[in-house]
Amino acid sequence: MMKFRFRRQGADPQREKLKQELFAFNKTVEHGFPNQPSALAFDPELRIMAIGTRSGAVKIYGAPGVEFTGLHRDAATVTQMHFLTGQGRLLSLLDDSSLHLWEIVHHNGCAHLEEALSFQLPSRPGFDGASAPLSLTRVTVVLLVAAGDIAALGTEGSSVFFLDVTTLTLLEGQTLAPGEVLRSVPDDYRCGKALGPVESLQGHLRDPTKILIGYSRGLLVIWNQASQCVDHIFLGNQLESLCWGRDSSTVVSSHSDGSYAVWSVDAGSFPTLQPTVATTPYGPFPCKAINKILWRNCESGGHFIIFSGGMPRASYGDRHCVSVLRAETLVTLDFTSRIIDFFTVHSTRPEDEFDDPQALAVLLEEELVVLDLQTPGWPAVPAPYLAPLHSSAITCSAHVASVPAKLWARIVSAGEQQSPQPVSSALSWPITGGRNLAQEPSQRGLLLTGHEDGTVRFWDASGVALRPLYKLSTAGLFQTDCEHADSLAQAAEDDWPPFRKVGCFDPYSDDPRLGVQKVALCKYTAQMVVAGTAGQVLVLELSDVPVEQAVSVAIIDLLQDREGFTWKGHERLSPRTGPLPWPAGFQPRVLVQCLPPAAVTAVTLHTEWSLVAFGTSHGFGLFDYQRKSPVLARCTLHPNDSLAMEGPLSRVKSLKKSLRQSFRRIRKSRVSGKKRAANASSKLQEANAQLAEQACPHDVEMTPVQRRIEPRSADDSLSGVVRCLYFADTFLRDGAHHGPTMWAGTNSGSVFAYALEVPAAAVGGEKRPEQAVEAVLGKEVQLMHRAPVVAIAVLDGRGRPLPEPYEASRDLAQAPDMQGGHAVLIASEEQFKVFTLPKVSAKTKFKLTAHEGCRVRKVALATFASVACEDYAETCLACLTNLGDVHVFSVPGLRPQVHYSCIRKEDISGIASCVFTRHGQGFYLISPSEFERFSLSARNITEPLCSLDINWPRDATQASYRIRESPKLSQANGTPSILLAPQSLDGSPDPAHSMGPGPQVQRVLRVLVGADDLLPVDTPEPPEAALSPMSIDSATSADTTLDTTGDVTVEDVKDFLGKARTIPTSTCPARSWSAGSLAPAWPLNIEPRLLTCRLHWDLLSCPA
Repeated sequence: MMKFRFRRQGADPQREKLKQELFAFNKTVEHGFPNQPSALAFDPELRIMAIGTRSGAVKIYGAPGVEFTGLHRDAATVTQMHFLTGQGRLLSLLDDSSLHLWEIVHHNGCAHLEEALSFQLPSRPGFDGASAPLSLTRVTVVLLVAAGDIAALGTEGSSVFFLDVTTLTLLEGQTLAPGEVLRSVPDDYRCGKALGPVESLQGHLRDPTKILIGYSRGLLVIWNQASQCVDHIFLGNQLESLCWGRDSSTVVSSHSDGSYAVWSVDAGSFPTLQPTVATTPYGPFPCKAINKILWRNCESGGHFIIFSGGMPRASYGDRHCVSVLRAETLVTLDFTSRIIDFFTVHSTRPEDEFDDPQALAVLLEEELVVLDLQTPGWPAVPAPYLAPLHSSAITCSAHVASVPAKLWARIVSAGEQQSPQPVSSALSWPITGGRNLAQEPSQRGLLLTGHEDGTVRFWDASGVALRPLYKLSTAGLFQTDCEHADSLAQAAEDDWPPFRKVGCFDPYSDDPRLGVQKVALCKYTAQMVVAGTAGQVLVLELSDVPVEQAVSVAIIDLLQDREGFTWKGHERLSPRTGPLPWPAGFQPRVLVQCLPPAAVTAVTLHTEWSLVAFGTSHGFGLFDYQRKSPVLARCTLHPNDSLAMEGPLSRVKSLKKSLRQSFRRIRKSRVSGKKRAANASSKLQEANAQLAEQACPHDVEMTPVQRRIEPRSADDSLSGVVRCLYFADTFLRDGAHHGPTMWAGTNSGSVFAYALEVPAAAVGGEKRPEQAVEAVLGKEVQLMHRAPVVAIAVLDGRGRPLPEPYEASRDLAQAPDMQGGHAVLIASEEQFKVFTLPKVSAKTKFKLTAHEGCRVRKVALATFASVACEDYAETCLACLTNLGDVHVFSVPGLRPQVHYSCIRKEDISGIASCVFTRHGQGFYLISPSEFERFSLSARNITEPLCSLDINWPRDATQASYRIRESPKLSQANGTPSILLAPQSLDGSPDPAHSMGPGPQVQRVLRVLVGADDLLPVDTPEPPEAALSPMSIDSATSADTTLDTTGDVTVEDVKDFLGKARTIPTSTCPARSWSAGSLAPAWPLNIEPRLLTCRLHWDLLSCPA
């Protein structure tokens, strides 16, 4: 039968305008702990902290909500970072020896992080020839001296170079070569050996002209930069790090043999051969190197010595420790991940005599730990952000929007009781720089994460800072084989070293069966359900007081005594018997154990009916947790579902059967393809090709040709997996009577609908009567292609989704329309389909796989509010595909609205972890420790809006143009937009640039540069620039003509170039402009081949 393709009407302009008011895609903020941190810096004046990562990301944190993110162009590791104190500028060093200067500048009242300058050190001798300066080898250490306008660079070749920070240019004639230092050391010390790499550079606290230089061989030198001579020399062992004392009369060095030494600078002998104090804290046996050491004195007497490493090599060489020593008190902080760096928060004002450290911040590979050094015992300070989401691996997540204030307060109270602060502790979070300009969120949002160790963590996801609120642990209900681990961890008082476990990162689970697979929370009754890997389903309720009670256990056999099936997977967890103590918070009421104990794949909770439904790879069940009795158990296994009996932890996978099924699919697709090719007519193909080549009018669009979808085999493995469960009060038996129903969708495209007989609660009562609930199968639907059912939702007479339990009865949401006909939306991996109820006849559908060639992974119904009209909103279907694209469809018409590229299709874990919110936002994991937050709504956006008070020195100069990253796209894992931004000395847009080129010439510049997002700052950025930045390739293609720039004449360009005639002869406008020029610099990548707009090259030549 011949198939025709009909033309349909094009887009309605009014609808397109409404779409722009409803939908907008933005990646807004990254929650959690930066993945693979590699560097740390702290500005004691502005109270901000920077973390660099191996992927080249730079993240700056201040007070909660104050965050700045930047990304180096090259994905190189950030090895060091240094703040220019009080200036809001940061110098970063990458492992390719390139230096980058970052600045926090203000645009439109908000601050953003921008890269101002970069400098790549040459890796070979000289710049152009033999007369060039000394060879620059790999940079090992950086020091900012003289109020931050000069940087000293120590290298592997023992040389120290000096750099002008404001311009990132080398200062000629000031290089300190190793030969100059060797002339000042004794003859017997030279003995033909090199000094080794420069290990440490430390600035004198009172005299900026003096620099303490430490070489790997053990030589310490105080170099006077003003007089270009050596002031003092110390001869020590192989060096690791250095530190000045507060009064600059002492120097502390740490060494590779696990020792540290204190040297007196005032000693008369030159050179100093022996230190004042030399000790090996964890000797006498061989110890590992002390990588870094800090010396801080106190007004109350004594001093702090803080160092990392130095542990006995044989016994504790694998430990990650930071030792804190004061007087006779020594604490060995034992961490579970590698130490990156640490710093102390202390007084840095020159007029203060003492450091008086307040806090110690330790950056680890997997978390950040801050200790209060003013409180006895040095307790940890709770972090308001940067909490390690992956303290145990995340296994599932869920979002709860618009949490009532009462429930929020109860959860916060339960969390505070879990980790009470010492009464004597007066220190709050010490990193408090900047101001959060974002408005207080109108509603509270909870992000729930389930973890491998059986815990569920509650996070405040209302704003930019993801704050931990409460942790629920389910492991206490079960008997595991690892109870002895706690006794082993407890060290006796006389043990040496005095270890103290610090931090919450614990990647090792006691039992993999404890892993949380699904979580559901009712925000109106404070009841929740937690389902796990071994078929355990826990129903919990929030309590404000600790109790001691027993937990009821019910067992439901989902196989229903089917013969021929033998479970080969793990055993179920054994619950503890008798009354158990439960702290304040969510406390278990009922434990439902599924048999076989397979991982729970779907769960849903209806607190108004006191019912919980759950599904596994074998079937689904319904449980009445008020009467603590099972209601329904249904097996969904196919007779050939042998893989479902092996479980996720079994190693006995049927490889032979999997290969056989794969070959069957390939053979079937080949046969069907040959048949289609043989039946096709060549004339029909020619006719279709001619029709496709015909030009279509602009007001119509062609219906896309659908792909042919092969139906799936009925005996596919794991076809009985339950993918979704849903409760609804709707019409199932007839069109006149509605009632409670339960819907279940499976991996084989089957949908089961049950009519429930739930006793009605009394008027004004909360609980229903103690009568049994009955379930009767009402409908059974089999999708044609047997695609897995991802989600089910019932729509009322107005086409809106039904409210949550208690929303309508408590007047918290509009009551559903029960007069018109209801419909059920069934979303499978291949298509969305709306069926009328109660007849279950197809009403409308959209074949996503046939149209787009992708499969559905996640779906959710979300409300999108308009930015133009506060009262207007639409409920739409948001969908994430296996290609990482997000599509939005209207409901119930299923018309495509917008689609965006969100996640890389190779990022399988990111796609699997995605969760949508009810108001058009979403979260997905970009690393094991970070959630990326994105928004599909034009109105509901959560992004950092903050400012920072910066005091720049008066003689500081900025580059007139810098590479600026778009705030919306400057994520560490995103693709930043680039534009040239003129800046004034205070960081604000330069008003002088209002006299810059007109729009005509600016369009010429865009063509020359090759991208439309290269704009001056004073040019307003179009709103769609963040959504679809122009491809650079498209703008620099060979067929770019004058038509792309508008009506630009030669006179326009001459007038524009005439404003810059004040440039010196030696300066080329294709490279830079003079400091006083008002016109923007030409892009650095202009080439003659790009000048295809018929402008003469001599117009762009250097002015005489």
